[in-house]
Amino acid sequence: MSCRQSRRGGPQPRRREVRLDDLKAIIERAKTGPLTSEDLATLSAAVDTLAFLTQELEAKGTTLDRLRRMLFGARTEKTRNVVGSANGTGGAAAGRPDDTTSGAGAPAGDPKPKAPGHGRNGAGAYVGATVVKVTHESLTRGDMCPECQKGKVYPLEEPAMLLRITAMAPLQAFRYELDRLRCNACQEVFTAETPEGVGPDKYDETAAAMIGLLRYGTGLPFNRIGRLEKGFGIPLPPTTQWEVVERAAKLMAPAFEELCRQAAQGKLLHNDDTTMKVLELMAKSRREADEADDETDNDEEPGKERTGIFTSGIVGETDGHQIALFFTGRQHAGENLADVLARRAAELPPPIQMCDGLAASTAGDFKTIVANCIAHGRRQFVDVANDFPAECEHVLEELKKVYENDAITRKQKMSDDERLRFHQEHSRKTMDDLKEWMERQFSERRVEENSGLGEAIAYMVKHWSELTLFLREPGAPLDNNICERALKKAICHRKNSLFYKTQNGAHVGDMFMSFIHTAELNDVNPFDYLVALQRHHEEVAANPAEWMPWNYKEPLERGKAGPGPPA
Repeated sequence: MSCRQSRRGGPQPRRREVRLDDLKAIIERAKTGPLTSEDLATLSAAVDTLAFLTQELEAKGTTLDRLRRMLFGARTEKTRNVVGSANGTGGAAAGRPDDTTSGAGAPAGDPKPKAPGHGRNGAGAYVGATVVKVTHESLTRGDMCPECQKGKVYPLEEPAMLLRITAMAPLQAFRYELDRLRCNACQEVFTAETPEGVGPDKYDETAAAMIGLLRYGTGLPFNRIGRLEKGFGIPLPPTTQWEVVERAAKLMAPAFEELCRQAAQGKLLHNDDTTMKVLELMAKSRREADEADDETDNDEEPGKERTGIFTSGIVGETDGHQIALFFTGRQHAGENLADVLARRAAELPPPIQMCDGLAASTAGDFKTIVANCIAHGRRQFVDVANDFPAECEHVLEELKKVYENDAITRKQKMSDDERLRFHQEHSRKTMDDLKEWMERQFSERRVEENSGLGEAIAYMVKHWSELTLFLREPGAPLDNNICERALKKAICHRKNSLFYKTQNGAHVGDMFMSFIHTAELNDVNPFDYLVALQRHHEEVAANPAEWMPWNYKEPLERGKAGPGPPA
């Protein structure tokens, strides 16, 4: 379901905080006289909310579980959890063992083994740790063994490992006190030379990189960073932090444009969007609404200027690399993707575009091979699993087989063509049988078309060609999960900072998020990358293609200084 619409396609009421005491006071005032415009607006908001919730409860048998997910977020949607809660089997689906494999495995009831990546980290996981060599205090190679007094000792290949983790302020300050001497005759003052590596700017490139990582990589607002640094005795007001990251963004802008250009050349592009708040744009919308004296909740009505604000996420896959791009403003994901594709070389064939089924997600005038997200269609069955347990279990189990097949292709590191042939051999019949089953539900009148299950089936059938592109096109993915995970960067910012103040502030945030998440997708240290872009901004502007996350170390190794800490 789009975050901008209810399940029946209508707009959700705009969020407005209304206390029960306020509503009771309005009712009391209505008994004695006419209501003010503010009272009417508050009462209207409460009525809209009640109407929306009533509509959701009546539509397709919506349950309290769905309302909880709307208000507090979704729980895990694994098949064993969904069908377990629907039919009371506690996770076992109609006699099947409760596991995630299609073949023989551990007997039902055995604890599921932990997934890789869980548990304590070994010493080798701390790749960013400073290595300190500690020699033996009394023995060296060739010395007589102090235990047996017969053999000689020799070094082992693997040293003993001891980890010691310490803490420090995210941003540290160095105060250089330069000696000054004055001649008692001519009064000339002689000041010590500035230490090598200390530039004239108060804020080093590492400071901008760290502030950007905290702000746009982890969602920590400027005022919280300021409070943290103040506790360490390093004042760092929010306005100063903004000036630092804005200046850094201007230096890194050529690299962002190159990221957009290279993403446009990719064979596969994912796109999606989420709502965002930009106070400057919101104020503009209110002024225009007041001038037109036309209040409406529909920001897509023909002839009306769009008032919605979104952050679009685009993930492009090209030459073995993944590029994440973020754009915040009035435009939907499809329009932002069209702006990116405007940089695409004319001789290249149309790319594969993975998105949801909304018209706002398509790329407009630019031709793409559209694939739709199976996870979006699957989620509609998850939403109504309590009302239609048997039917939803069947659909989820069939889609589970397809995902198991896809996991095999990844585990065996198949090429795009090998993956296509594997899915055609192992997944085509499953999908064909599923489509036949869905169509039979309508033709044999087993399902009411306006019910929750009916609309879930109708969505899958309507978008079947796009949902099954992975059976016809090499490299077509099953879902848009990689883009939804990328958008968590923007969602984390929205939850912690609530909004951007200006459109320029949103653009700076988009740039930092793009650099940070692209570096993360390519297993590159985002801090080092941000520092390198700033310290070598002239070279970046001259040849930005050499300063992408996956190759920026090459020019550094050709004689340029690395992004180390200041002297």
